[in-house]
Amino acid sequence: MKIWTSEHIFNHPWETVVQAAWRKYPNPMNTAVIGTDVVERDIKDGVLHSHRIVSSQWHFPKWVEKIIGVPKVVYASERSTVDAEGRQMTLKTTNVTFGTFLSVDEVLQYAPHPKDSSKTLLKQQATVSVEGVPLCRYMEDALTKNISFNANRGRQGLEWVINKINTEVKEIDHLLTQTKKSLDGITDTARKSMDELSASTQKIHF
Repeated sequence: MKIWTSEHIFNHPWETVVQAAWRKYPNPMNTAVIGTDVVERDIKDGVLHSHRIVSSQWHFPKWVEKIIGVPKVVYASERSTVDAEGRQMTLKTTNVTFGTFLSVDEVLQYAPHPKDSSKTLLKQQATVSVEGVPLCRYMEDALTKNISFNANRGRQGLEWVINKINTEVKEIDHLLTQTKKSLDGITDTARKSMDELSASTQKIHF
């Protein structure tokens, strides 16, 4: 069994990072993930509970593929909780494909940075276990290295989504500003027309 851990700080508030985490796929940095499907979603005691199936394409070294074979699409089960009041998000993912001899359990925790609430701290842990096939330890090492590589890409992907969200917010703000200006212009024109009509009416003598 191999255990891999990591921490990363996002220079964005927790609310922004969590929103991006929900919209993480698809993104150009994580092309291996090809789909996410919501199986169940519920709110209990103010905490959002979700269960999703994640579809992806795993890329192993050729020697690993010869031992276990790799289907075109592999599946994982992701269960998450989001506590908006406590500002905590936890995602727990485990593989469904290869489940008889391979176990990859991953936990991601997003929380405000303890020393700077304008930033978000991500704690990540993955446990890899391979049993019942040749070269178990070598396969565990290869999978752990792959997880570390993909984790870096995942953070880049999250930054990409955050940038996309910020761009959308700016575009919406710009649209609202332009709409307000247009409405103000229409209102001013209508008020001017009403004033002119009122002035004209006062000039009429019966």
